[in-house]
Amino acid sequence: MIKFIVLLALASVACRMLAGKWPWELLRAASASADEAQARAVLGVRRGASAEEILEAHRRVIADVHPDRGGSVERVHEANAAKDLLLARLPGTKQP
Repeated sequence: MIKFIVLLALASVACRMLAGKWPWELLRAASASADEAQARAVLGVRRGASAEEILEAHRRVIADVHPDRGGSVERVHEANAAKDLLLARLPGTKQP
């Protein structure tokens, strides 16, 4: 058990030295990029889309999935969350 803990600590330090980040930071970044990719897929925008493109895509998706037009509340919430996530990731952008 002690050997395993020492090996885990050494692997963490080696990861920090080679990648510049701790292993848990790398896992968190991978999860965040997966969330961003899913949000881009929901709205149908490309990587690096501007705020205007994100907002226009959000309007288009909301028009398609709105409950008044046969959609569902869950899809509206999903589109809103995707818009919020992508706008929050843009540098220097304030959400409307």
